[in-house]
Parts: sequence; C-alpha cells; structure tokens
Amino acid sequence: MDLTVFAVPAFVLLLVVEWLSYRRSAGDARGYAGKDTATSLAMGAGSLVVGLAWGLLTVLAWDALHDLTPLRVEYAWWAWALAIVGVDFCYYWEHRAGHEVRLLWASHVVHHSSRHYNLSTALRQTWTGAHHIAFMGPMLLLGFPLGMIVTAYSVNLLYQFWIHTERIRTLGRPIEFVFNTPSHHRVHHGSNSLYLDRNYGGILIVWDRLFRSFEPEGEPVDYGLTKNIATFNPLRVAFHEYAAIARDVRASRTWRERFGRVLRGPGWAPRDRAVTGVRAGTA
Repeated sequence: MDLTVFAVPAFVLLLVVEWLSYRRSAGDARGYAGKDTATSLAMGAGSLVVGLAWGLLTVLAWDALHDLTPLRVEYAWWAWALAIVGVDFCYYWEHRAGHEVRLLWASHVVHHSSRHYNLSTALRQTWTGAHHIAFMGPMLLLGFPLGMIVTAYSVNLLYQFWIHTERIRTLGRPIEFVFNTPSHHRVHHGSNSLYLDRNYGGILIVWDRLFRSFEPEGEPVDYGLTKNIATFNPLRVAFHEYAAIARDVRASRTWRERFGRVLRGPGWAPRDRAVTGVRAGTA
C-alpha cells in the first residue's frame, strides 16, 4: 500500500505548524519564501498526479519480477523488519546513483533546486522518476511480497519528510549515529564543496558510514545547487537538466563524449570541454 497519498493532510498540517514557528522566531534559518514554497507545492502536486502512471508501471514491473523467482517470503513480523531494512539499503544505492549518473540526476535535481530548507522542500519532487523500479528489483527477486515492498518503500519516503527542517538541530549521539536526521540531511542538501554527494541514507545513516559517504554537519549549509537556477516555473524546474543534457549531447564531438554526458556524473566533461548542467547541492 502506498501510504504517502494518505499522509498528504498530515504533511500540510505540519508544514503550516513549521511556517507559524518561523513567524515567531526564525533565528539564523532561512524559513519560507512565497515563490519558493509555491514552486515546491506545485512540484509536489504534479508528482502526485504523474505518480499515478509511474505507480501503475512500478506495480506491474515489480509483480513481473516477483513472478520470476521461486522464492517466497511470508508475511511475518521478521519479514517486515527485513523488508524495511532491505528497502532502505536499496534506496541508498538508488539515491547515490541519482547523484552519480547524470541522466538520473536530471530527475533528482528537482528535489535539490530550492535554496531554502523546510518541510515544503520535502514535497519538491520529480515528475520523471521511475528508476526505483530497477533498484528495488532485488527485493522482489528475493521473494518479498509486492505489497510488503510497496509499503516498505512508502514508509521510507514518509520517514524522510520530517528531516527536511532547520527547526531540529541534533538528536543526540545514539540516534544520530544510526538514523538519518535533520542534521544529516541538511548536509545532503548543501552545495558546499565539503557536503557535495554525502549522506544518501533514507531511514538509516549507517549505510553512509559503511560506504564512506558520510559527512557530519559542521560549517553552515548553503542550500541548493552549485549553479542555482533562476526560475520558479515548475516546468523549467522539472526539465531544465534534461535540456542541459540535450545541449551537451548536441555539442559533443564523439560518441564517447555523448555517452559520458548522459551516463557519467553531473559535473563530467572532457578536459577541453565545458558542462552546461548543474551539480548537486545534494538530496
């Protein structure tokens, strides 16, 4: 069951509560800006609508993968626990690939395009993302039921909503060591050179510690992209990096360069050539 749709009223309520808290005291945080928040909400609404089609495609693909394997995992408490941890592990690699493969980054960049960091930023979602179909495939091939994986993936996304805030600083060492928290995820959204491509975890931060992509929050975070886009137009926000890829491919001189512009990192270019796209201030 996809729980994110049912959580929308709670998202809106918590967003309003956070906005009101900034009205009382913003401190050093950026808080909310009208046009930026409107863009985030528009991207979120568009993602829900487009997600109906992506969701159907995902369910059909995952069901087909599940039918390919003779393995079957029963609905039991331990299976649910394994599913949530396993999906989180797969999500780590999905998220990391979204930063390291430019074609996937063209989808994920939407989430990083805001220069503010608040609960509305969590709703700034892509309209083109479907690569989780492949990254969650191993869980289906291991025999986990389709409904269990859909629910576990929804739980993963729901968890990540509340960490998009500056109103919570740190939660103490035991929690910060194991779980993804607002402090860890602020780093992920930073365009500071120290913070680029760090802290990919969904629920757990232990994957980042294990695979050496962890960075603790230290210097103030500069949110957004290394080269920010000067637009609040949802269509441009959704597709600007695809346009940049198309420009780079058209200008490429060799097939090696064309493939590199699409499949290598967002900042990649031959030594004598420039890249026109933007790189993570990360998500």
